[in-house]
Amino acid sequence: MEFIQAVAELGISLSDNKVRLLNEYADLLEEKNQVLNLTRISREDFDTLQALDSLAIVKAIPTIAEAKVIDVGTGAGIPGVILKIVFPQWDITLLDSTRKKLTFLDEVIAKLRLKSIRTLHGRAEEIGRDPEYRQRFDIVTARAVTAMPSLSEWCLPLLKTGGKLVALKGETVEDELAKSEKGIQVLGGGRPKLISYDLPGTEIHRKIVLVEKIRTTPVAYPRASTIIKNAPL
Repeated sequence: MEFIQAVAELGISLSDNKVRLLNEYADLLEEKNQVLNLTRISREDFDTLQALDSLAIVKAIPTIAEAKVIDVGTGAGIPGVILKIVFPQWDITLLDSTRKKLTFLDEVIAKLRLKSIRTLHGRAEEIGRDPEYRQRFDIVTARAVTAMPSLSEWCLPLLKTGGKLVALKGETVEDELAKSEKGIQVLGGGRPKLISYDLPGTEIHRKIVLVEKIRTTPVAYPRASTIIKNAPL
């Protein structure tokens, strides 16, 4: 199945300009990957394993309106850059703790002339305590970052009440989700929703964990990184 048709099955229509920008981003990623090792996914698999996989976020948030979004552990900009290209009305912050990756993303933003998107250097547990970012976002995205107990404590403090954490996961997420439910509640999240689906035109099975923020996160969270790692909620 062609990429544009597969994306259409998600309910997304791609203009020629959006396809051009996605291809330019993929080319930049392939070029820089030779020296920075940004991704293990080849250029040939970009459409399916990165672009289509990222756009499947609409399985969790079917109504795409204006939103303030932070992509935690963005790495090479996935899904953040792809979401910005396809949903230009979103205001997106790309958060990562590795400076060289953000330098690459600054180059992408400049070359593609993307607006209302910026990089942010730091660790999520530190940014979540900063009043400039704490409880400021409508959506937090995270793709293949870490297990849900730690990810929840990184992400939920960044969300406004009523905001949503969208964690793009593989097939084996049930165990880590079960271990995170108590912590999610402590952090102000509602009961997690698990969304299963196949990527259109493929046999690839994916899952999304969707958590709505229903109350303010207590001031004690997020904790220091070593505590989060060694004593998950």
